[in-house]
Amino acid sequence: MSLRLRFAAALVLAAGLSASAACHYYNLERKLTPADADFISKVRYIISGRERRAFLELPDSEKPKFIEDFWQRRNPDPSSGENAFKVEYFKRIDQANRMFMGEGIPGWLTDRGRILILFGPPMDRIIQPTRDDGNPCREVWYYGNFPVVFIDASCTGTYRLASTDFSSLRDINLMYMHDLNQAQDDAEKPLTQEKIVVKMLDFDADLKIRVRAPDRIEALLGIEMPYERIWFKADGTTMATTLEVVLEIRDAGQAPVWEFKTLREIRLQDTDLNRLTGKTYRLELPILVEGADKVGRLGRGRDILVIILTNSTGKEIYKKTMDFK
Repeated sequence: MSLRLRFAAALVLAAGLSASAACHYYNLERKLTPADADFISKVRYIISGRERRAFLELPDSEKPKFIEDFWQRRNPDPSSGENAFKVEYFKRIDQANRMFMGEGIPGWLTDRGRILILFGPPMDRIIQPTRDDGNPCREVWYYGNFPVVFIDASCTGTYRLASTDFSSLRDINLMYMHDLNQAQDDAEKPLTQEKIVVKMLDFDADLKIRVRAPDRIEALLGIEMPYERIWFKADGTTMATTLEVVLEIRDAGQAPVWEFKTLREIRLQDTDLNRLTGKTYRLELPILVEGADKVGRLGRGRDILVIILTNSTGKEIYKKTMDFK
């Protein structure tokens, strides 16, 4: 047999073996229990080919231990009682389902959902809505200076990923996951046991007590956050969103003493986002507690100020608690 014929025969054999293996694992996946099928589906973005094959080959009795080990290998702090990576992964799935529900499939299975789950929220998100010039609608997500482009060819709300090379995003993803997991593990532990709904929109807060009298407390709360962490949506020729801020002062017994809610709109030209990269958005809110009965309930122990910030774009919610003193 000539070299060319031997090479062709080898290719045919390899293709046959590959097809046979694919058919084998396909049949194994069809026989999974509903719980195991749900696991292998949900981790499709982070499971390796070798892990997937190993899981499918295992007897059913050994699959729960595999799933436990799978998440433990990805736990950034094995000594912690909560796997921050696993928690964040499923939070991103939930967020993708809420944000990208208009494409006929669950949001986490869309191209935008996949990128959100793998790399987190972009630092900038530029949306080009319905166009009359014959060009497709598109979204561009910026991670640093790296653009991820989604195209909606018919401008009907179905976006397909146009970018192909994500090698330069790997380090950004790793740094983002490390920072987010570290914040999730540490920042809220000494503050409160209440659950945080979504931890994407990070902010810093500072408090200054200006007047403290028997019947009156005046203070000024400052809230700052990087523009890169704020999600905007297109509104004509501008990018806009609305932040809802809810404040609550609680006494040492955790009973509410004072409450406040306000809405703040942020509106920018799309060209402003690049100029504001690396800069912070700041808002200042006055706090006024009046009445001897209310003021008298404070100062008897550890009083706290609860801050809940909601971004109307994406419905992100972030909560912090700080000492009120």
